[in-house]
Amino acid sequence: MASPTPIPFSEPPYLCGLPSPYYTPALHRWQQACRTFITTHLTPHAMDWERAETVPPHVFATFSKHHMLIPTLPAPLPAADLKACGIHEILGVVKVEEFSYFHNLIYTDEMSRSGLAGPGASLTTGIAFGVPCVIKYGSPELRQRFLPDAFHGRTRFCIAITEPDAGSDVANIQTTAVRSQDGGSYVVNGSKKWITNGIWSDSASMAVRTGGPGAGGLSLLVVPLKGQKGVTMRRMKVQGQMAGGTTFIELEDVEVPVGNLIGEEGMGMRYIMNNFNHERLTIAIGATRQSRVVLGAAFEYCLRREAFGKTLMEQPVVRHRLAKAGALLESQWAWVEQFVYQMVHMSKEAADVELGGLTAAAKANAGMVLKECADTAVLLFGGNGFTRTGQGEIAERMWREVNGHRIPGGSEDVLLDLMIRQLAKNYQRKTKELERPRGSSRL
Repeated sequence: MASPTPIPFSEPPYLCGLPSPYYTPALHRWQQACRTFITTHLTPHAMDWERAETVPPHVFATFSKHHMLIPTLPAPLPAADLKACGIHEILGVVKVEEFSYFHNLIYTDEMSRSGLAGPGASLTTGIAFGVPCVIKYGSPELRQRFLPDAFHGRTRFCIAITEPDAGSDVANIQTTAVRSQDGGSYVVNGSKKWITNGIWSDSASMAVRTGGPGAGGLSLLVVPLKGQKGVTMRRMKVQGQMAGGTTFIELEDVEVPVGNLIGEEGMGMRYIMNNFNHERLTIAIGATRQSRVVLGAAFEYCLRREAFGKTLMEQPVVRHRLAKAGALLESQWAWVEQFVYQMVHMSKEAADVELGGLTAAAKANAGMVLKECADTAVLLFGGNGFTRTGQGEIAERMWREVNGHRIPGGSEDVLLDLMIRQLAKNYQRKTKELERPRGSSRL
């Protein structure tokens, strides 16, 4: 349950007792159930696990046992596949067929309540972004081979797209998958970089080049990783989110059965883009909660810290900094809620067209808001915010988390440009549709 009197900016308005058009009693019950479970099994330990740079394996097992990795999948959930695996509900609160993007919003928000992205990402990133393409585009045989174990946490997935020389420029991927002489397998060669969860993953939904240059030559394969001949993996030291298991993967003559092809050859770029909206919205939700954590901590600190004979909160310049960051934060949260409402009430096809560019911008903006909130906190904590231990540790660590949101899922500048290009494209298409047909009197 939320505190009766939350620190300002530390909770979304609906958890501060303010009215909202979005949150039904059923959603409130879901939020309380998520809060109880995640507070028991993740939040109190997150800082220690981030310091240790890993989450103990038993935590993944616990989340899997209670089906608490399933809510990270895009809504609506694949109810038929889940029920076939014996998964009918989550926490006894929501049936899988009733799960919506508001359930996903609440879950993702609660998973980031510690303020640290790494511990939660170590559990969810693989299933959130690596499994959906198998669900949506995999053949019945492929789905049957991989989904039951993934849903129950018996195996782990990751999404492997980025390469040393191809990040946001997905169409430039160089990892190749060439058919063997007998046609029964692909031989994969190349490397993947900055792959979250890779070090623990049994399989990767991997972007590979099966054809010529450009987007049309890309395909998606389920590539075995752990224990597979020709696969070498090592963890990478990155600025933040250390518990997320960022991994460099090298592939040398790795044989992958042809049956591991996801969908059709040459359709990889379309499949990748289709799942990016979910990934970007998930990042935006998590980054917005992190903004709450760090700004709420700064607000509380300013109420009790004294300087020049008065608390920091009594200094106008301090209130001004908090106000600027808080206004950006609450605006970002309102934008996220609006997106979720629209996705609940639009078809997937319509949302991809109408919201794709805007979702990219919402993710980019979430990173910018987090930067403002983290900068504000570090400055207001002063020396404590520059120290990796003690009362300002959360501000210092959150400052190091910022770029882990501004770059993955499409870097900030690329996503802002994508928003404008897609808005312009949609506008031109719609105005073209309104033009009077040549030789016709019809409006």
